[in-house]
Amino acid sequence: MNKNQLQERLVERRRALHQIPELGFKEEKTQQFILDVIHKCAEDFLEVKTWKTGVLVKVNGSAPLRTIGYRADMDGLPVEEATSLPFSSTHEGMMHACGHDFHMTIGLALVEHFAANRPKQNIVFVFQPAEEGPGGAEPLLASEEFKSWKPDEMYALHIAPEHPVGTIATKPGILFANTSELFIDFVGKGGHAAYPHMTEDMVVAASHYVTQLQSIVARNISPLDSAVVTIGKIEAGTKQNIIADHARIEGTIRTLSIDSMEKIKARIEGMVRGIEESFQCQCGIDYGSNYCQVYNNEQLTESFIQFAESSTHVDFKRCDKAMTGEDFGYFLEEIPGVMFWLGVDSEHGLHSNKLNADEKALSVAVNYLTDFIESR
Repeated sequence: MNKNQLQERLVERRRALHQIPELGFKEEKTQQFILDVIHKCAEDFLEVKTWKTGVLVKVNGSAPLRTIGYRADMDGLPVEEATSLPFSSTHEGMMHACGHDFHMTIGLALVEHFAANRPKQNIVFVFQPAEEGPGGAEPLLASEEFKSWKPDEMYALHIAPEHPVGTIATKPGILFANTSELFIDFVGKGGHAAYPHMTEDMVVAASHYVTQLQSIVARNISPLDSAVVTIGKIEAGTKQNIIADHARIEGTIRTLSIDSMEKIKARIEGMVRGIEESFQCQCGIDYGSNYCQVYNNEQLTESFIQFAESSTHVDFKRCDKAMTGEDFGYFLEEIPGVMFWLGVDSEHGLHSNKLNADEKALSVAVNYLTDFIESR
């Protein structure tokens, strides 16, 4: 297959996947798409397993001394697409707004390459569901399906809208933050707007609480550390002249250390107790999905960087750490490995309903990763 044929296949496959985004652990069409591609390879040294809505593929090497792992995530986001692309999502209210259509397309091309060019070492490709939530990596790692093929080293990429096509970027050590979702419900006593003294107003309680939250990073976290507490959604009330008996806030916590995550959660809980006392209400906290930091193995990352700097396929850049969250961090807790950014040059960023990644990055990634995995 020449370069133009490879690019055409990658684009066609990416666009097909882009049209069928599915939420975590509901990736049934996506799983079938992946299985259809893999089954066409049909080599006797390939083995395939499914886990929930995920897919694992093992390429048995010709003279294996170790197993190399590569992970691609599968799920979309609950975002209504606004790109106006001719291949926009056909699933209402869902979009591949984080580039997982790119990730899967690249992973499938790598499977096809190594099915046609048997490697010396074993390679395990992991198509992982539910990265965006509720979190697929941690239960997958605990599964018998994964344990029986557990790699000795592990790699993954994430698209980067801010980097130009042809660029890859990473660093040793911490790359992505520890993250936690945050959901808090405030429950009081509603009533008529003309009789506030007979109610417990949860709009006021939640508003006070959101304001107080802003002091945690400013006054409880060392200025030499980094953390984020963001409230992205507030819901309360039904009508302008009814005092609300319930309010709900939804947000996220991001830290560069586990200690700071624990400290922030302790302050969140202490402030909730204060709100309960001050506004005579009851509150409930749910931390939802929690992802650990993505920590790149120092030795493997330096080897990865050396290879990238000598590659004719990519322009390598050392990047800074980011407050992004990624459940690939759970793989790296158990298995030494590397995650890196792939430049896709989009005006709109990750999770935007107008994200439009440049498809020329697909062949860049496939060509580079083919060479890199072969070098391992």
